[in-house]
Amino acid sequence: MTNERVSRRDLLKAGVAGVGAAVLGEACSTSQAQQVTPTGRAPGQAPEQPFAAPPLDVVRVGFVGVGGMGTVHCQNLLRIEGVRLTAICDIVEEKVRRIQDMVVEAGQPRPAGYSRGEWDFVRMCEEQDLDLVYNATPWRWHVPISVTAMKNGKHAATEVPAAVTLEECWELVETAERFHKHCLMMENVNYGRWEMMVFHMVRQGMFGEILHGEGGYLHDLRGIKFSAEGEGLWRRAHSMQRNGNLYPTHGLGPVANCMDINRGDRFEYLVSMSGPSRGLQQYAREHFSPGSPQRQEQFVLGDVNATLIKTTRGRTIYVVHDTNLPRPYSRIHLVQGTKGLFQGYPNRVHIEGRSPEHRWEPAEDYLEEFEHPLWRAMGDIGEGTGHGSMDYLEDYRLVKCLREGKPTDMNVYDAAALSAVTGLSERSVASRSQPADFPDFTRGRWKTNPPLGIVEA
Repeated sequence: MTNERVSRRDLLKAGVAGVGAAVLGEACSTSQAQQVTPTGRAPGQAPEQPFAAPPLDVVRVGFVGVGGMGTVHCQNLLRIEGVRLTAICDIVEEKVRRIQDMVVEAGQPRPAGYSRGEWDFVRMCEEQDLDLVYNATPWRWHVPISVTAMKNGKHAATEVPAAVTLEECWELVETAERFHKHCLMMENVNYGRWEMMVFHMVRQGMFGEILHGEGGYLHDLRGIKFSAEGEGLWRRAHSMQRNGNLYPTHGLGPVANCMDINRGDRFEYLVSMSGPSRGLQQYAREHFSPGSPQRQEQFVLGDVNATLIKTTRGRTIYVVHDTNLPRPYSRIHLVQGTKGLFQGYPNRVHIEGRSPEHRWEPAEDYLEEFEHPLWRAMGDIGEGTGHGSMDYLEDYRLVKCLREGKPTDMNVYDAAALSAVTGLSERSVASRSQPADFPDFTRGRWKTNPPLGIVEA
């Protein structure tokens, strides 16, 4: 194999077989997977200190993908001081015009519009003077857009997951390092009220030494996957081609912060298994007439995937993906230590010596004392802006860090580590749950990177 990125066709010619086309890049061992990714991974290439770019008086944003979540982010950005929406890109011209009108109504100049096709974001990045390119597009576009932005001198922010394969994870890391640009994944759940309260309690030592965490994405998406618009246009296809934990970051991100992942610990390996694939087939039989295209579709994604991660320091994390069956929404959200634990859905706390013996306490009883300072100061400001203010807070923090020239709360190494679960879980499932090693995207810097602090407004 050459040092250039190897195509799927080349891999097939090389004799890699027995795994679906969407996971070929993950079917190899860790050393083989690294052979098909870009070069330049010598220890020490990652910065000695968390990356911070020069401060910006005004953050000029080009936004790509202004459907549901893209619109929410644009609304947030228009409410944050020091932001200018300079360019809007989407394959649907009507959506571009809608956001352009929204920007004008907010008192800003009409942004440039780009809607000449799927790759028009390239023209936007080449033509526009932008500081940040933010994208909320289908998953397969996250890496091409982010890489194009950085190569054209812009910071990059993307919706989750940041990447689908290990090859893509490395591409984000190496491009960010080469061009000295921020590249971060916008994991909104890291800014959820309860998730931030738990992080605050961890920093106060309330749970003792953190030993175990659980998270997941348990969300009945059958109606969305079979919709004729929005995510239904692309998300269902992943269920036809891939079998693993396809959407781990909502449940995993807050747990990773509590465990100082990439800042004193790191994900070392995982094992993963999926159950049968039944839910989408049954839904199609019940909602579409015989002979319809939907009734003919075949799916490989197990309805429930369970992934277990071991960290270098020996801690364990359980991550679940469940989107094809009828169920109430849950992210599980469990953080457990030597002195107690928090468990979500419903939210409850037990702390030895403080809680009644062998009994839970309502998590609400801890809000007054342990509400995160950011939520205490700004939780009401983001009301009505999406997902209970967490979307607004993540956008606010990104802008604040860029304007003040500080490291962002999450960085490209976090984006890569969290997103790597998708490809590694597919590889483990395909190999009868054999362990799959995480690359060290930081190349050893996790040992000396400082832990995240308690940020304020």
